[in-house]
Amino acid sequence: MDRRTVLRATVAGGAAAFSGSLWAGAAVAAPAQPGPSPYGSLRSADSNGIQLPTGFTSRVIARSRQAVSGTSYTWHDAPDGGACFVAGTGWIYVSNSEITPGGGASAVRFNADGSIASAYRILANTNQNCAGGATPWGTWLSCEEVNRGFVYETYPQGGTAAVQRPAMGRFKHEAAACDPDRRVIYLTEDESNGCFYRFRPNSWGNLSSGTLEVLVAGSATSGPVTWARVPDPDGSPTVTRSQVSGAKRFNGGEGCWYDDGTCWFTTKGDNRVWAYDAVNQRIDLAYDDSLVSGTAPLTGVDNITGTGSGDLYVAEDGGNMEINIITPAGVVAPFLRITGQSSSEICGPAFSPDGTRLYFSSQRGTSGSSSGGITYEVRGPFR
Repeated sequence: MDRRTVLRATVAGGAAAFSGSLWAGAAVAAPAQPGPSPYGSLRSADSNGIQLPTGFTSRVIARSRQAVSGTSYTWHDAPDGGACFVAGTGWIYVSNSEITPGGGASAVRFNADGSIASAYRILANTNQNCAGGATPWGTWLSCEEVNRGFVYETYPQGGTAAVQRPAMGRFKHEAAACDPDRRVIYLTEDESNGCFYRFRPNSWGNLSSGTLEVLVAGSATSGPVTWARVPDPDGSPTVTRSQVSGAKRFNGGEGCWYDDGTCWFTTKGDNRVWAYDAVNQRIDLAYDDSLVSGTAPLTGVDNITGTGSGDLYVAEDGGNMEINIITPAGVVAPFLRITGQSSSEICGPAFSPDGTRLYFSSQRGTSGSSSGGITYEVRGPFR
């Protein structure tokens, strides 16, 4: 089964499979249902307070207001969205800071053996940088979650100043996901009546100019959609979400992830994971806690990432402080749980380039304050 296949169990307990090209006939399908994790049940919490399946281990990478291990760089408050990038024989993990003022983003560079080589700032003096997205050309799009916020294109390798990208629209940005096949970037909006956007650069790889579009559809949770140009991406005096008649509303857009013809994005107001079929221009639900048979394992949906096996990993803002897996077989189950941090949220899940390490943060840690953030690494037999 390839990565484009989305298998979702019906509420009655059966299963139906739909790749992007088959979604037109998917009316009988329903979102993912609880089931056994492919990694088994969670063990007791380890010394870092994290419950993991057998074979997995965790370590702390950084703590807010403390020097990153082996460096003199002080890690930022309220770590949020993140991504990994290749860096020579090693890699880099980038993390936003969701504070105002100050915000910005930092990076940790790892050697080939996983040891920390350095840490440094890649964006400063911005506001409430929440999530974002990696580009195919190796930059990090850091998004401001404030009214008429900007997207900043940043450079994980360091040494290059970040660039403001106003053509991508000024609104309460959350996350971004690049679609190299259609040469567009999808964008979520963290408003209770927010929209789902895509940006078409005039030249792929250059975000200085282009066209901002908004998804247009009815109130249904599945079916065909269209796109319409946003007349004024600057969002003043009329906010972007109010400029196009028929723009579809989404209740609190959060994480966004694209792979092989499908863009998955989450909405926190209704605990949903949406699937946009970019091939046939349709939307559908990959997960909805109100349609789960029994107790919903995943609530407080937030950041999302994926793997080469087709698994989705969805972090919780609240809930049980879990990262849940949604498998291509339509099963949703806890992959890990952080204990003793009920006043926090999990942010920034991202895999190392080789897929063997998962990075994420507890934004407020045990203290419940933005100064108590903790960034972790989990290693193990990821499939």
